[in-house]
Amino acid sequence: MLLSVIVPCYNEEENVPYFYEELMKLTPFFEEKKLDLELIYVDDGSKDGTVSEVKKLNEKDDRVKLVSFSRNFGKEAAIYAGFSKSKGDYVVMMDADLQDPPSLLPKMFRYIEEGYDSVATRRVSRKGEPVIRSFFARLFYKLINKISKTDIVDGARDYRLMTRQVVDAILSIGEYNRFSKGIFGWVGFNTKWVEYENVERTKGETKWSFWGLFLYSIEGIIAFSTAPLAFASIMGVLFCVIAFVIIITIIVRSLFWQDPTSGWPSLVCIISMVSGVQLLCLGILGQYMSKTYLEVKHRPIYLVKEEI
Repeated sequence: MLLSVIVPCYNEEENVPYFYEELMKLTPFFEEKKLDLELIYVDDGSKDGTVSEVKKLNEKDDRVKLVSFSRNFGKEAAIYAGFSKSKGDYVVMMDADLQDPPSLLPKMFRYIEEGYDSVATRRVSRKGEPVIRSFFARLFYKLINKISKTDIVDGARDYRLMTRQVVDAILSIGEYNRFSKGIFGWVGFNTKWVEYENVERTKGETKWSFWGLFLYSIEGIIAFSTAPLAFASIMGVLFCVIAFVIIITIIVRSLFWQDPTSGWPSLVCIISMVSGVQLLCLGILGQYMSKTYLEVKHRPIYLVKEEI
């Protein structure tokens, strides 16, 4: 049986050889389970020596493969490319920074042997993570699980061991705007969750800024929920009702009490508020339309510059 290990990389020059060493510590386990190994590093347009480090590993171990993009297409594209290039009966995806401990792999494989189709991991704590980022991360998971029918687990990592059937199901979803955590939940299958304490990066710095994570969360909401569109519709109906009530009130006051209408300050406030809501609703519609526009252009999800 073949096990494909997919490792998305972006400027991970320091971590590439270290990850390989950690994975090789599991050689007795691979031999015990009679698992052949395929290690695929997917370079997402790195600007450091990541590609050179992978090539060095390939020279001494032909099980190490490289897929290098022509530019930075994002982690989602790297994940999709890794799945596409993998040939294994089982496929596992792990980060190069070792925040996904390879030592969990034997435990995860035992669950696969018990009959699970997929074994996923989640962090039970966010130790070492900024408080603000942790707060908004938890808020995002609460929100998306309320407005989406797809179950997305709080603290879920991309670290997953899957059967070939699950990987093929994920590959069948060829959409351009991808949100893997939602796709994993959407395809279903019998999944076992393994919990572990948060592990900090071994070397280097995270490539995810707060703003980058915020935009990624917007991608997830748009990809797996139409609740924002429903919100825009409800706001439109609500303000129509409010406007109708105000018109009736003004007419009644003018007819029976000869009460002049309010002056320009109140008018300016009302116009500003309504305009703000209109722009918000237009922004929501624009987000969905922009994603639809990108989908119908049928651009490739990634372009490969080099492959070994």
